[in-house]
Amino acid sequence: MKDAFGTPQSLLILGGTSEIALATARRLIARRTRTVWLAGRPSPDLEKAAAHLRGLGAETHTIAFDALAPDSHETILGKVFAEGDIDMVLLAFGVLGDQAHDERDPVAAVRVAQTNYTGAVSAGLVCARALQAQGHGSLVVLSSVAAERARRSNFIYGSAKAGLDAFTQGLGDALHGTGVHVMVVRPGFVRTSITAGRPETPLATTPEAVATAIEVGLRRRSETVWVPGALRLVMTALRHVPRPLFRRLPL
Repeated sequence: MKDAFGTPQSLLILGGTSEIALATARRLIARRTRTVWLAGRPSPDLEKAAAHLRGLGAETHTIAFDALAPDSHETILGKVFAEGDIDMVLLAFGVLGDQAHDERDPVAAVRVAQTNYTGAVSAGLVCARALQAQGHGSLVVLSSVAAERARRSNFIYGSAKAGLDAFTQGLGDALHGTGVHVMVVRPGFVRTSITAGRPETPLATTPEAVATAIEVGLRRRSETVWVPGALRLVMTALRHVPRPLFRRLPL
């Protein structure tokens, strides 16, 4: 169970090599989290991440998980929940894709959509049902500021995140009053190995800053978290910019 400050004792990360997720795990382990499950495709990086968290004092397990294999989600994730209650699920998997390439390759574009949206819908529903059955827990979903309005430079990724964001909000409404807390996290540009070499946008942030915001959001039982917080005001303005003008903005 969580303590008075909202810190979970047990954590399941979907996307076990995510830099944001691992920064969050480190922060929570430093508080109270003692059991961590890392779900992801088997790889040296996944095992390295698990070893790192074990070194911080957390009992850490890995489990094979593929966002693109939704038929397996119920069985795989059911095994985790069968081991004991999970206080927090962090849904952190996703791919940026390559907009210029993916526009010319519909199969690649679909893969971005399936990973970021379809796989997340499947895994999110499985975890939500398990959390509801145990009567408590938080489902934290990494969305993106890109979900707020499609941009020419990343509309394939942004459209998938928009679907995920809407799905998570609806799921939160469906679970209201059940004891399950659902939180959407909308970071802007995050400096990670995945974004290395890409031009930064204003208000760029770090995995550690996102982790801090997640911890604060858990404590406050927030439903939506922006990172950094100033993005809320920026996107409120951008949502109302007329489309012909929006097209001309250097976004």
